[in-house]
Amino acid sequence: MKILISADMEGATGVTWPADCEPGTEQWRRCRAMFTSDVNAAIAGLFDGGATEVLVNEAHATMRNLLLEELDERAGMITGRHKELSMVEGVQHGDCDGAVFLGYHCGAGEEGVLAHTYLPNAVTGVWLNGEPASEGRLNAAVVAEYGTPVILVTGDDRACEDAETYAPFARTVAVKEYVSRYAARCRPPARTAEEIRLAASKATMLAGRLDPAEPSPKAVEIEVDAAHLAQDAALVPGVSRIGARRVRYTSPDAYEMIRCFKTVTTMIARSMEKDYG
Repeated sequence: MKILISADMEGATGVTWPADCEPGTEQWRRCRAMFTSDVNAAIAGLFDGGATEVLVNEAHATMRNLLLEELDERAGMITGRHKELSMVEGVQHGDCDGAVFLGYHCGAGEEGVLAHTYLPNAVTGVWLNGEPASEGRLNAAVVAEYGTPVILVTGDDRACEDAETYAPFARTVAVKEYVSRYAARCRPPARTAEEIRLAASKATMLAGRLDPAEPSPKAVEIEVDAAHLAQDAALVPGVSRIGARRVRYTSPDAYEMIRCFKTVTTMIARSMEKDYG
């Protein structure tokens, strides 16, 4: 039983504001330990439940945040950026029996701790086939095409509610409760680690290869906070501007959908200027 952990940081234990997860800050250095604790708890629980291999894919910002020297030695880890499938790199090999979305959060425009989709502020809304799309929903569509079920999601309570819309059978662990975008009612890592480990162990019962989801068109709409960002996003082939601050594209499957999404958001990020965005 091989399980892939896609590890994001905004939904980790104790993380509540930008400096907690912005690489290089003092707070980030402190919160890396709690992030690693969450991941280690999931690894331990998965092995408790019968997993024989666990692969962790770093999925936050520079994708170099987890403390490798403190990672459970039974697991392997993909660290670093510029990966084919970004947050779910590794699933494309077709040998993952389950996926864990750890440290996830709500999407852009939604209520949740550090809610966003890929970019912190410039993207104000994302829709996949007409449904509001968090990173969890986008990534769930990708792993489904490789026959990999989402078996566990951790994050704040709003992220767990979001998970029910794209992975209704997955187990969830709310490591903190939403107060505002930059505040949460938190529990110490010793407590959340215990909860994650127990849930991960039970989640292995949901693991098992599924028939890959039939590839089908994926229509994505992205709303941004400034007109020039939509203008520049539409420079990506296949992406059309459908409003002053909104673009749209349709991909033949989830694989191409997420790759185009990464390209569009990269273009948007490179089009921003200091202060004015």
